[in-house]
Amino acid sequence: MKKLIKIIGGLVLAVVLVFGVYLAYLFLSYDRLPDNQKLSVEHQQSNTLQVDTTYKALTFNIGFGAYSQDFSFFMDNGKYSRAYDEAEVKKNMTGITKAVASADPDIAFFQEVDVEGDRSRHVDQVAWLENNLNGYSSVFAQNYDSAYLFYPFTQPIGQAKSGLVSLAKAEITGSTRYSLPIETNFNKFFDLDRAFSVTHVSVANNKTLAMINLHLSAFTKDPKVHEAQLTKLFSKMTEEYEKGHYVIVAGDYNHDLLGNSPEIFGTRKERETWTHPFPSEKLPAHFSIPTDDLKKAKVPSVRASNIPYDPEKSYVSLVDGFLVSDNINIKKVQVLNQQFMNSDHNPVVMEFQLTK
Repeated sequence: MKKLIKIIGGLVLAVVLVFGVYLAYLFLSYDRLPDNQKLSVEHQQSNTLQVDTTYKALTFNIGFGAYSQDFSFFMDNGKYSRAYDEAEVKKNMTGITKAVASADPDIAFFQEVDVEGDRSRHVDQVAWLENNLNGYSSVFAQNYDSAYLFYPFTQPIGQAKSGLVSLAKAEITGSTRYSLPIETNFNKFFDLDRAFSVTHVSVANNKTLAMINLHLSAFTKDPKVHEAQLTKLFSKMTEEYEKGHYVIVAGDYNHDLLGNSPEIFGTRKERETWTHPFPSEKLPAHFSIPTDDLKKAKVPSVRASNIPYDPEKSYVSLVDGFLVSDNINIKKVQVLNQQFMNSDHNPVVMEFQLTK
């Protein structure tokens, strides 16, 4: 009996030591990217945008290429932490680029784009977008490069290097990554790092279009984090506008942009952490959210990933879209109804003109 107790005690001690070493690895390897980081431009184009010409913008959270219609995600109380396999990621990326090419946007904003990751089966999605969508200047802004995350234990999500991709059929004169406030406790390992990028595009009247690409926190339950992220975003939007720029903010806000999506889409009234109403009343002066077309069409931009997509049962909302400055004339905004075929998001497209 004493021998058995010693064996059990030794095993418990070994588990505690391994867990302690892993925690030390997590904290020692954690390192946020610096704020105000200059970004490099790839595949630079020489065109300039024109005033009073109709252009098309697209924003699309591609869900690291994992979200087939039958995929569910463990952090949303679903089943999986990784894409099924490499072939499934490539199938989804093919569908994503096909949908984008069909829309043929002049500028595009992508979120949850993996450079490298266990969850995305090591498919370089930044290179995929750049190689399959031709004629664009391209900028990648890294959100995070996480340590190996050993949860869930049955299939760890592992390591991931991921971020934002911005494309423009015009010359990009500069781009900068800005860090967003995040939780500083242990939850930082679950919601990971957050950032937005500001990319300047040349306009023919010697002005500039500022493309702001962002992906706000999803699973944090601390309202102060959301408030701090929006405060920094709004400050940068105002700064860009006061410089005389046209400003388009696009991405995944993890807020209900319509304000009343449960009523519009007929889903349950209980809010997910990522579908609280967007505080449109706090938008800085000269900015608005073009949503009239979206309310009429009633096409969601996101589904909950707790279960495989079911149009009769899935919780849906609209968290993707645009904020625009008042020197931009909006012609139309629509969600392209892809039925969540290759992502847990549908792309959103906006037709616009830059005014004189």
